[in-house]
Amino acid sequence: MRAGSISPGSKGLVVDASRDAKPPAGTKPELAARLRSIAKIVILDVAAPLIAYSLLRSAGLSTVTALVLSGVFPALGVAADVIRHRRLEVVGALVLAGILTGAVLGLISHSARLVLMEGSVPTAIFGVACLGSLWTSRPLMYGFSVEFVGRDTAKGREMTSLWQYQGFRHIFRIITAVWGVGFLLEAALRVAIVYNTSPGTALSLSKVTPYIWVGVFVAWTVAYGRYQQKKGQRMMAAAAAAAGEAGTNGADPQPAGTP
Repeated sequence: MRAGSISPGSKGLVVDASRDAKPPAGTKPELAARLRSIAKIVILDVAAPLIAYSLLRSAGLSTVTALVLSGVFPALGVAADVIRHRRLEVVGALVLAGILTGAVLGLISHSARLVLMEGSVPTAIFGVACLGSLWTSRPLMYGFSVEFVGRDTAKGREMTSLWQYQGFRHIFRIITAVWGVGFLLEAALRVAIVYNTSPGTALSLSKVTPYIWVGVFVAWTVAYGRYQQKKGQRMMAAAAAAAGEAGTNGADPQPAGTP
């Protein structure tokens, strides 16, 4: 995610954060890579766990065992990313932490609800990390954005240089605060779903809810970016008009001609 561009003006900043969730169309290899990522999510993170759970339950396995084994597929997705990129991403680490926590607690307690809590763990951790980062020099969403576009790319260098402007910093702090609160609410929603629905229903909702939730917040980020962009443009126009008026009023009067 990227908070776009900010152009300094005499009295304001023009902010284009609407480009956060709308990266320019890439080359064919980039498009193919994105399609592979989407396919991996659909297959390993959503479809495979649901199908595996249903088949394992039909085979007579307990709810806890079926849930734990169905969690193998998202873990395989994280492992594949580690092999491909040769490093463990933060999101992948959180996913693995949630899966392991849910599996251990579920096997010890034999509680299906505790196994299903695995999605709430990384969600809550991310929300707390976002809010906690507001008291640091760089909010978490800014760091993610720079890493997403690449620090050594033109956009990454632009974002790094724009950090000196208060308006740019304020935008990222607002975005980080909203995402932090939002993910804590999602974690609470997951807990409510687990304790008020059947394990099968809770599992299905837990696989779909995160993507809906992220989609809502991405849409909000885009809308907020466009609002800030228009606000900055209005400030720039007002500053330019005021400067033009001041120049006109301050011009020396022309001396009257002599007959």
